[in-house]
Amino acid sequence: MMRIHVDKLASVTRNLRLGRTLTLSPEILLEEGSVLACRVKGEKSTYNQLEDPHGRMSTLHDGDILVGALGHRNALQGYEGVMPKALKPGDTVNLLNMGGVIGQCLSHNPDVGKPFDLEVLGQVLVFPEFQSRAGQPAHIRMGALKGTGLSAHCPVVYVAGTCMNAGKTAAACAVIRQLSRAGYRVGACKLTGVSLMRDALAMRDYGAEVALDFTDAGIVCTDAGSAAGVSRIIFSELAAHGVDVIVAETGDGIMGEYGVQAILQDPDLKALSGTFILCANDPVGAAGGVANLKAAFGIQADLIAGPATDNRVGERFVATLGLPARNARADADALGKFVLGLVEPKISAKV
Repeated sequence: MMRIHVDKLASVTRNLRLGRTLTLSPEILLEEGSVLACRVKGEKSTYNQLEDPHGRMSTLHDGDILVGALGHRNALQGYEGVMPKALKPGDTVNLLNMGGVIGQCLSHNPDVGKPFDLEVLGQVLVFPEFQSRAGQPAHIRMGALKGTGLSAHCPVVYVAGTCMNAGKTAAACAVIRQLSRAGYRVGACKLTGVSLMRDALAMRDYGAEVALDFTDAGIVCTDAGSAAGVSRIIFSELAAHGVDVIVAETGDGIMGEYGVQAILQDPDLKALSGTFILCANDPVGAAGGVANLKAAFGIQADLIAGPATDNRVGERFVATLGLPARNARADADALGKFVLGLVEPKISAKV
């Protein structure tokens, strides 16, 4: 074992509330969520920041020692990365996202460039037992939300998209602001994706009383096996805070690899739906998304948002689908008020 002072703690490790001086072991727990210390190798001018446990972004530099967690990523507009098959101090891995997810990069989008290379320094140890010198391998499930049952009875405004960067968070924030202004206690969450606090923090900024994501439940990156179960835990935790309504964003797309489909086909989670917003980047995405939701999951979208509705050209197309179009950038109030009108009777019925 060795003691080390680290320069940067990643937000993916926030459940552990780590300090800057840590103990490392050369024996690495090779599973998703395992917390490692690594040294940054080289400099980058793009996609070169790390989010800390408070949500603040800082720039990474050559030689920085950071603490993140092992995981995978499947981002069309970012990195594709997997768990390493073996790992020891001195090995090279990659930084897969700004939340501090560490893995082996297989491919990347040209817009973000190649990921940072990281030299593995060791497994972070924690010492939960008072005065004990026996350290345990740090894992983000330590300090995470617990629970398996679904005790939430709040109506849920689901915000899904055709892919990443389809305007989902902007739409969710517009809805949260209107619901909050109407006097309702709003819980917000991001149910799927790869660990990053940014979207949940934006929801707090727009009026959510509490905002959670899957990392709060001990998950680095969701998939088909974890998404529905994590959603149940998050909804139950939000309901325990006494919120009147929940706004739930699903990261990535309805055809992506982060487990959104598992949520859409879960009968208990579907039964909570008060309104369903679909965000799309273009007319083809809007049409295909509406058709896929109906055919694969029996879900009828209530509203189309996102870049497909950025001007009247897109709005006219959406009208041919028999659905209303509202745009979070051009008129966030109109989007929020429309959804408020749909979900308010269901909130009243709950009360």
